[in-house]
Amino acid sequence: MTSTGGMSAGTRERLEQELETLRQQRESLAPRLGEDPLGDSADQADLLERAESVSKLDRRIAEITDLLHGGPSAEQDQNLLPSGTRVTLKFADGDVEDMVIVAFAAEADDEFSSVTADSPLGRAIAGHGKGDTITYRTPAGQVTAEIVSLTEPA
Repeated sequence: MTSTGGMSAGTRERLEQELETLRQQRESLAPRLGEDPLGDSADQADLLERAESVSKLDRRIAEITDLLHGGPSAEQDQNLLPSGTRVTLKFADGDVEDMVIVAFAAEADDEFSSVTADSPLGRAIAGHGKGDTITYRTPAGQVTAEIVSLTEPA
């Protein structure tokens, strides 16, 4: 697949590696699930615990598969900023923060503050440029900030 589906190549690689690991874990548990539960209650409890583990693995495998192969992409929404966009905001209290827009939370980098494109802040920034004032809602109430700079990826 040549398209990254709205995520960076690094995120795609991490998800593919996680998917492979999960599939290996699932395969190692699968043969034991068919065992006869003819043991004592401890054996039956162990079998139930393994079944729950397999169920969790299956859910995560499905989630990653959806992300990698046609899952929803934040960049498919033309009203959202592309992943990798850098923005500097100056808040009403004078704080200035540099951020990077990501399509998926898994793309977040420890080097910069990250905000997903479809979050309230990401949506508030979309369609605006340097010098614009934006307002968005948080659990603590409305927040206002000025866009000091905004640079979309090349």
